[in-house]
Amino acid sequence: MRKHALQIFRAALAASDPYAAVLRQLKFDGRTLIAGRRRYRTADFDRIQVIGAGKASAAMARAVEHILGRLIKGGVVNVPDGTLLNTRVKLRRIELNPAGHPIPDERGEQGAQRILEIAHEAGPRDLLICVISGGASALMPAPSPLLTLAAKQEITRKLLNAGATIHELNTVRKHLSLIKGGQLAAAASPACVLSLILSDVIGDDLDVIGSGPTVGDSSTAQQAESVLRKFGVSVPVGVLLETPKVTQAQNLIVGSNRLAMDAAAAKAKQLGYRTLVLSSSVDGETREIARMHAAIAKEILTAGRPVRRPACLLSGGETTVTVRGKGLGGRNQEFVLAAAIALEGFGPATIFSAGTDGLDGPTDAAGAIADERTSVLDAREYLDNNDSYHFFEKLDALVKTGPTGTNVMDVRILLVP
Repeated sequence: MRKHALQIFRAALAASDPYAAVLRQLKFDGRTLIAGRRRYRTADFDRIQVIGAGKASAAMARAVEHILGRLIKGGVVNVPDGTLLNTRVKLRRIELNPAGHPIPDERGEQGAQRILEIAHEAGPRDLLICVISGGASALMPAPSPLLTLAAKQEITRKLLNAGATIHELNTVRKHLSLIKGGQLAAAASPACVLSLILSDVIGDDLDVIGSGPTVGDSSTAQQAESVLRKFGVSVPVGVLLETPKVTQAQNLIVGSNRLAMDAAAAKAKQLGYRTLVLSSSVDGETREIARMHAAIAKEILTAGRPVRRPACLLSGGETTVTVRGKGLGGRNQEFVLAAAIALEGFGPATIFSAGTDGLDGPTDAAGAIADERTSVLDAREYLDNNDSYHFFEKLDALVKTGPTGTNVMDVRILLVP
């Protein structure tokens, strides 16, 4: 069953491939670029450039260059450290700029400034194609004039450790930035802006994905102030900027967790499981979500509902961990550990959870896997210390994929034979 769980996860990863996702949504007949329901005659533009950032942005940029080739005059895309080495992506017309993630760094700031310069220099006969995916918020730091990068890094660190959701984190980021929350599109006006987006947030909210650099922002500086106050984080007076509420950019989602769930479900059915997709929009505290999944697995084991065995439960989304201990781990590893504890003694079941980006918290693992053979004698001690990584490391039960080049949140799999 562990082998089956890995096969199901790989199917989800394949469906999340950003290169293929862009090729599905972007077509070019030699004269007209078709993006969703919009058409762009290339003869109407003097320059086409590609800008953006994100964990999947290198592959997305490669797909755009494959489609338009020599028509692209240049561009800059910020990508996570290791992307060039791990994916061996080589582009001829678009520069890939490695930068820090999840904590922003100076390389990201320098790349963001160059991206802003391209936007500011664009005119009415320019087409800017933005490639945006999860991680873009951290990879394109452009702090407001009253804030240093070091101060912004500290704010990000405090919010992450306090258990802020991706929505809360991005609300703050947008109002501490010159580029997020629709400000990149505003900087590019009057140029034409097409944004290709790989969703890594629940509900595929456009203004949240990558902090919405080309999307009118529904949040306000007052809401960002409320989030900071909620988690006890202070910022200098006047540092929070207001953001544009409307932009003229076309924002097109090319991939999401729903597509990954569909592919995972299809693979599970192929392997012989009765499959139930609980949701692609699961959020909340990781341990609570783990207990909820375990409760459904118990119902299957004891009563044969809501689906009979052999059963596969699937869910996607992104949970949060409130860090109270001093251990090492991530939300996926903590989910598997908490679910394994909750299922102790209830019968055979395999629990799997991993991030589609190949990363889980500040670790080298994407997630973890456990089953009824996993000893949970000292598991609560590890859980209380937020030390799920070392628990699964000693059992050789960490899931390590390395950076995958995509990011559509997490995939959770429970198999009951």
